[in-house]
Amino acid sequence: MKLQQLRYLTAILDCGLNISAAASRLHTSQPGVSRQIKLLEDELGFELFLREGRALTRLTQSGQRVVERARRIVREADAIKGMSLDVRDSKRGTLSIATTHTQARYVLPPVIEQFRRKYPQVRLHLHQGTSEQIAEMLNSEHVDLAIATASREQFDHCVLLPCYEWYRRIAVPHDHPLARTKSISLETLAAHPIVTYVFSLSGPSSLATTFEMAGLEPEIALTARDADVIKTYVRLGLGVGIVAAMAIDATEDADLVSIDASHLFPRHVTWLGFRRGIFLRRFAYDFIHLFAPHLEQSRVATATSAENQQAVDAIFREVDLPVYR
Repeated sequence: MKLQQLRYLTAILDCGLNISAAASRLHTSQPGVSRQIKLLEDELGFELFLREGRALTRLTQSGQRVVERARRIVREADAIKGMSLDVRDSKRGTLSIATTHTQARYVLPPVIEQFRRKYPQVRLHLHQGTSEQIAEMLNSEHVDLAIATASREQFDHCVLLPCYEWYRRIAVPHDHPLARTKSISLETLAAHPIVTYVFSLSGPSSLATTFEMAGLEPEIALTARDADVIKTYVRLGLGVGIVAAMAIDATEDADLVSIDASHLFPRHVTWLGFRRGIFLRRFAYDFIHLFAPHLEQSRVATATSAENQQAVDAIFREVDLPVYR
């Protein structure tokens, strides 16, 4: 039995039993992966998968038990490798982060600037995507860290740490009727076309749910993933913009009126996540602390060893998070 075979096995599961996708992810050939899985089954003396022709349909009961142990072995092997790299050179390596456009554009720049000054030899890879894409990148081990506000149910076997809270804000041109309104009601807002973020495919949007619970059906003129795109079309008069509070820049958006909407829509929590059981290198701990100062290394380490996400949540229950309004 080889460690490589166990990597192939877990990759097949992570790729939805698609051997070709697993081979592509592992930068090898599909026949090579199939051959190694067959050799592993021959050595074990039982089948790991049920098959229909050449296609894998599901794990056998014994296969499920093997996969559970294989994941632990692969994680521990990766942790040992990460530990050795930290011992040899703690200031050199690679850190991959998946996040949204809003985080990458408005929140992360000062964090990355500070991080690069401290770790000039660490290569940073920033991957932007939707909530679903971020979940896929983290779950499939394409990135080390994820920063998002998505539904936590999308993230399997991950540790999720709360970073800050935020509310939505309304953005309109200076000559818009709402620009002179001191306190906007949901009914008043619903009377205008709306430009906002793409609704999540993984669950109901809190914005849409808020209107629905009030018995309102506003006209959604345009949706986009990018706050800058939303503001562009607000400037063109397409509708009233609804964006995250941190996506409003007082200087760059001086031509827009920004209106507090914290009384209209629920708060959100942005969190940082990583796969349970991974070894976090020293520079990863430092990046996390720069992004969220209350996430000191000792506190993150405690969360990493927590039994489940409920135990992680308990660690931060009394922490007052920063708030963007």
